Amino acid sequence: MMSEILTQAEIDALLSADYKAEDSGQTKLTDWEKDAIGEIGNISFGSAATSLSALLNQRVEITTPYVELTSKNKISEDHPAPCLQVEVSYTEGIDGANVLIIQQHDAKIIANLMMGGDGKPEGDELTEIDISAVSEAMNQMMGGSATALSTIFGKMVNISPPITQTIDLSESTINGVLSSEELVVKVAFRMVIGNLIDSVIMQLLPLDFFRELVSMLTGNIEEVSHVKQTTPTPTNTKERHTEPQAVFSETQSSPNVANTVDYQMAQFSELDTTQNQTHNHNIGLIMDVPLEITVELGRTKKKIKDILSFGTGSIIELDKMAGETFDILANGKVIAKGEVVVINENFGVRITNILTPMERVQKLQ
Repeated sequence: MMSEILTQAEIDALLSADYKAEDSGQTKLTDWEKDAIGEIGNISFGSAATSLSALLNQRVEITTPYVELTSKNKISEDHPAPCLQVEVSYTEGIDGANVLIIQQHDAKIIANLMMGGDGKPEGDELTEIDISAVSEAMNQMMGGSATALSTIFGKMVNISPPITQTIDLSESTINGVLSSEELVVKVAFRMVIGNLIDSVIMQLLPLDFFRELVSMLTGNIEEVSHVKQTTPTPTNTKERHTEPQAVFSETQSSPNVANTVDYQMAQFSELDTTQNQTHNHNIGLIMDVPLEITVELGRTKKKIKDILSFGTGSIIELDKMAGETFDILANGKVIAKGEVVVINENFGVRITNILTPMERVQKLQ
């Protein structure tokens, strides 16, 4: 009878909501589930970082995520500073939604970069224009993530435009798609943008959506494994060789599978030296194809705010020096250099240099 008496620690554990959640087996994350969602996040946010880098013209790094099961109240306690909440829903391929939490200061820097700034805004308060700019950045970022998910799951994945709002976690809790959730899966990434941001971005997933993603990944792995195991061995061969068992670990556990591989030597036809002559004759078939010839005076890059300030009489400085030769392009490809001349009342171009194939390749690079 004495062995059936509960200790005070056991009584406290039974009364704890956390104990009930873990003991149910339905809300405790296994190591496999953490690794699975971490790998999904690692690949998808790697693509998201590439998209964000191109958009901000800054080096963007997102590190391997940290995954844990937590509560919304715990997140509010750990991150009381004002944040930007970005809710992204999936419209095709995946049924669910997730929430991104970005610190307000980081969002202000991203918005500043989006609008052509130097990433050093004055103050942290977000205006409607700032929120709109960050929403577009998150849209492009999660679009890159959706493309990566399409590759992972082998089907098209699309998202809806994000719903963005500011939230003070010290005064309220996370809402939106997580309004009815008590426990959420937090996937935390370290995000580095140039030398401007070194912070943490959080992805919050409803528990059911998290389970669905893990299930989809597991099913995809099993399907690929099944295809590998059922791939037939070629039979039409000229030579048969016995390979060591260590080369094919998948067959080691099955004693009924022969450790042999059938293959045949690749056959290559002899080179025909008359083919080049034939091609030279065939070039006459395309002699009448028209090409668009363009002379490029020069190029330059301007920020949106500079372009909006253009008016009649504005002068745009190009990357060409006075007296320098101009590029001559055929269908958008540089083929020669030349100088501008005047013929009667029309402009013309005198070719001064025909680019070699190597020079054309260097010009493209």
